[in-house]
Amino acid sequence: MTANLADLRVQIDALDSELLALLNRRAQVAERVGKVKKLEGTPFFRPDRVAQVIEKIQSANAGPLKNEHVEAIWREIMSACLALESPVRVAYLGPAGTFSEQAALQFFGASIEHVPCVSIDEVFRATAAGSASYGVVPVENSTEGVVSRSLDLFLDSPLHVVGELSLMVRHHLLRTSASLDGIQAVYAHPQALAQCQGWLNTHLPDADRRAASSNAEGARLATTNPVWAGIASDRAATQFGLHKAAHAIQDDAFNRTRFTVVCLPKTLP
Repeated sequence: MTANLADLRVQIDALDSELLALLNRRAQVAERVGKVKKLEGTPFFRPDRVAQVIEKIQSANAGPLKNEHVEAIWREIMSACLALESPVRVAYLGPAGTFSEQAALQFFGASIEHVPCVSIDEVFRATAAGSASYGVVPVENSTEGVVSRSLDLFLDSPLHVVGELSLMVRHHLLRTSASLDGIQAVYAHPQALAQCQGWLNTHLPDADRRAASSNAEGARLATTNPVWAGIASDRAATQFGLHKAAHAIQDDAFNRTRFTVVCLPKTLP
């Protein structure tokens, strides 16, 4: 006999209860791990350990969940458990809604303490000064090439690279309405303006292009004037309550940015 929807939901509810109990048992062990690490003076966050756990879990995965989804789930589990051991403070180019924030969340999980910075220079300063345990900085884009400011800062910085990730970058035109009509100015980080110049030349040739400190700042500015628009991410659209007047306007459909994760030597595992 085929199970009906109500029966299947009962099974799901029972499994959810089991999962929650197991997650809390894991969290209790993580708290004990944190106490041991504190006594030994060892770093709370170890990227190599995270990679080992994910690789082991993926090797044991028999489906139907895909490995990339398993990775996302386990990163969040480990992020939540690590927050019980010792919250991880992560600096990135802010404000909320930037691709740098998205990269930080993808690498560390959502249970971090956010340290949004006004510039890449400030990310380096905050991490070097110990205001943040880690920094996340863009170093290369598939369209624009290297992020020269990041590379310049590495020359005289005490920070070490402990991880990296590549993020698919989709730029959307955001504003207070869903129409392209009447846009007089577009705000974004200079790299985003360059990555979308072909689309802008075709669809908004008469609109001013104005540099902002970040794409999220461009989105924020778009909330202040109905004839302004910003180029930013899905996350920024949600963060600032803006409409997507145009979706994925980057000239390269496979546009990616590579980020590095940096820390002081004393934070190294």
